Amino acid sequence: MVRHVVTLQLVPGTTPAQVQAVVDEIAALPHLVPGVRGYSVGADLEIDEGNATIAIVADFDDALAYETYRDHPEHRRVVVEHVRPVLAARSAVQHQLPGGR
Repeated sequence: MVRHVVTLQLVPGTTPAQVQAVVDEIAALPHLVPGVRGYSVGADLEIDEGNATIAIVADFDDALAYETYRDHPEHRRVVVEHVRPVLAARSAVQHQLPGGR
């Protein structure tokens, strides 16, 4: 399995309602895009300074399933319409889960 981990830092001044709207749009993706095996998205709890605003962890059977998600029109729409307008920085990594998970 392939795990996709993303952190999003939103621009200063993004309101809690705007953050929640982005989380809600991202959270709908597993129901719209085939091949997602596990999915978690949430806003930072603001316990520590300097954290990203939103984190996403998604699991896929393989790299092809991840690429299908990455390129899916609904994913692209959410990125363009909801994430990019408030995005300051993004970090991501895809890695193989050990033990065939």
